[in-house]
Amino acid sequence: GRHEVRRWTTATKQSLCLMWQKVKVQLMLSMSFLVAVFWYCRRLYSFLAQLLKRWSNYLQRKLIRNLSVLPEVDLLGYSAREWKGETKQAKHMREAYEELFWSCHIKYLRQVRRDNYCVLRAVFFQIFSQGIPFPSWMKERDILKLPEKLLYSQGCNWIQQYSFGPERYTGPNAFGKLRKCMETLKTNWTEISATKDHEERGNMCNTLFSDETKEHKLYEAIKFIMLYEVVEAYEQIKNREEPIHNLFSLLLARDSSSDPLSFMMNHLNSIGDSICLDQVELFLLGYLLEVKIRVYRLHRFNTEEFQVNYPDEYRREWNEISLLTEDDRYYNIPLFRT
Repeated sequence: GRHEVRRWTTATKQSLCLMWQKVKVQLMLSMSFLVAVFWYCRRLYSFLAQLLKRWSNYLQRKLIRNLSVLPEVDLLGYSAREWKGETKQAKHMREAYEELFWSCHIKYLRQVRRDNYCVLRAVFFQIFSQGIPFPSWMKERDILKLPEKLLYSQGCNWIQQYSFGPERYTGPNAFGKLRKCMETLKTNWTEISATKDHEERGNMCNTLFSDETKEHKLYEAIKFIMLYEVVEAYEQIKNREEPIHNLFSLLLARDSSSDPLSFMMNHLNSIGDSICLDQVELFLLGYLLEVKIRVYRLHRFNTEEFQVNYPDEYRREWNEISLLTEDDRYYNIPLFRT
């Protein structure tokens, strides 16, 4: 009996040993496979992470390169970089920037692309980024119908000579192009002003102001609205109707803009191409958008014209935006910090 038990025990041990050898081989193969998979996944994750990082950096660089309003920079640091040296002008500008920093609480600025849409870009970027709604008169009218009304109801066939900034476009398709510009303005203004989240609104602005085609349509739309309002004021003067705002009288008193056609040909058509808005048109822009535009004119530092409001007569409920200029041609956006 003992011999049988011993033999049975030995056979069992041998069977278990054989089974363990087989299982051990399978376990080692499985562990090796899992280690290989883990190593591969880790390398793949590392590769994808690096690829994603490079792609993100590329998109960020491209966005910043295309963005027409750059991220904020330190005001005094910008001043020191831009106005080096000990010339009279450099000292004057650095003093002006220091005045903005210490007295006006302007700590940062956003640089705006230097082209002939510069002032319109600086104004609209702030309107959109602040979520400022349509002006009251624009809520009451359908601005999409303004080109049609001017062309057909008021018989202004000469708008076919309207020029779209650097495109210098004229011809019978001007009406259709103006309509598309008005649609772009209305659609983007409606969407952005309805967005309450500040960060989301900022992302929408960055997207819009990195699309040159859409941007230019915005500016051409507001240029046309300026023309339309001048036509309306001109008709009121001719028909001796209700009094008009004195800025229209000032604008139409110029030899170069004595009527709407000359205003368009001599001024509006060149904006975005060879000239920016002048001060009279900046008054008109603030009036039509119902915003108080405060401009810090650094080259006028230590004079009464250092800070100017456009228009100088405004309603208390109007929103305020600010511009900063060194030469009345190119504008940046000042940012306030208390």
